[in-house]
Amino acid sequence: MSRVIAILASGFVLAACSMSMPSMDFFKSGPSTDVLRVESDPPGADARTSEGQSCRTPCELTVAVTSDLTVTYSLNGYQPQTSQVRTDPDGARLQPNPVFAELQPLKPVPAGKKKSPARKVVAKKKTTDQAQSGLPEQTSTSSSPSAFPWPDPPR
Repeated sequence: MSRVIAILASGFVLAACSMSMPSMDFFKSGPSTDVLRVESDPPGADARTSEGQSCRTPCELTVAVTSDLTVTYSLNGYQPQTSQVRTDPDGARLQPNPVFAELQPLKPVPAGKKKSPARKVVAKKKTTDQAQSGLPEQTSTSSSPSAFPWPDPPR
């Protein structure tokens, strides 16, 4: 019986040596985080942080409070804008929070400066019958479509 106990004890000791020791990482604190509220006027702008997170305003993002970051706003028809977010002196909170941006509309192009689309002038080709007969091409002066080459009668 004593041999069985000795074998079991040595088995437990051998098993304990082969196990890895648990790491003490749970004592280390991870980077502190803070919820950053992001707002814009007008709402609905795409907001992207320098850490790569993005959302559509108004929204909230959980960001690390390890260093300063920027928030870039973009919205169609408005000039993009960037806001700075800093950590407070204690390093525990973000300032300002909430972050707000008032987006400015793009300046419209003056009326005289607008380019009108180029119009293509398409020349009518004479039909083969007209080309062979030498008759001039006939056009309709009426605003209503007509199947005949002469104008509609007056009403």
